[in-house]
Amino acid sequence: MAFTWGILGAARIARALIPAIREAGGEVVMVGCRDQARGEAFAREWDIPQVGRYEDLQHADLDAVYNPLPNDLHLPWSRRMLEAGRHVLTEKPMTLNATEAAELARVAGEQGRVLLEALAYRFAPGAQELVRLVRAGELGEIRQAQGAYGFTLSNPQDFRWHPEQGGGALYDVGVYVLSLMRLLLGEPQAASARAHWSEGGIDLTLSGVLDYGEHGPLASLSCGFEWKHHQSLQLIGSEGTLQMDSPYDNHPKLSRMTVNGEERTIPGANGYALMVQHFQRVAAGEEPALYPPQQDAVAQAQALDALLASAHQGRRVPVGEG
Repeated sequence: MAFTWGILGAARIARALIPAIREAGGEVVMVGCRDQARGEAFAREWDIPQVGRYEDLQHADLDAVYNPLPNDLHLPWSRRMLEAGRHVLTEKPMTLNATEAAELARVAGEQGRVLLEALAYRFAPGAQELVRLVRAGELGEIRQAQGAYGFTLSNPQDFRWHPEQGGGALYDVGVYVLSLMRLLLGEPQAASARAHWSEGGIDLTLSGVLDYGEHGPLASLSCGFEWKHHQSLQLIGSEGTLQMDSPYDNHPKLSRMTVNGEERTIPGANGYALMVQHFQRVAAGEEPALYPPQQDAVAQAQALDALLASAHQGRRVPVGEG
């Protein structure tokens, strides 16, 4: 029997997840939408048999719900779905702050449901090989790490222009850079950041430094909405160096990295489908969660909080402060 999914809304990112769900052996059986006509058009386009409102997904016969709504709607609707007994895959960022992330993780634990932040790049072969290489010590001890991800946000109607909806470059693309730094280096102790702010109050470009202590690596990240499209990672270790041009990609294409001047290629696979496959197996009790929210999503949110607080206040902020 197929693992059944509902989708909250008709967001653009859902167009990547629906094929991934099907590739992973799942079945999308319902879309919930505020606009009935838009929901019906989306359902016809993607051959989804049922259309309803957001709240209808609480009562439908579903195993899981995918939440790609605007960032400020992640907490309320993911919580409602968890409380209705659904497993929930929530788009990044999980919530707008660490307090909310901890609350959502608590509800998932109480309900015995799977909750995962949809950072699909982590499941792609390129990122998997990167993590393996670093943990195997091929570069020695990492001394310096630099990551960046940005593009030009041109659509004036996009919710990402609005701070009250969780807009800004850090929450949109900076989350990838931060997540990868945490995967490779562990949890930072503190953060410092500076930003260019829009008139509306979002971070158009943000650059930050993650503090890993007196003897830890130096790690910097940058993200932006006012860039030509760019993503990159550079690692400098005691015994080697690495450069990777597309470390945050989820798509099934070759990944390339340069290690000590030698180019390596990694066969591609659909990171979205691999993420969904893992999610479904965890829900079925077939494997342990790689990223339990109490440890991973909450720690990610705490580091995001520290970066944003530092950018606003102009001071070094300990991770987990407050």
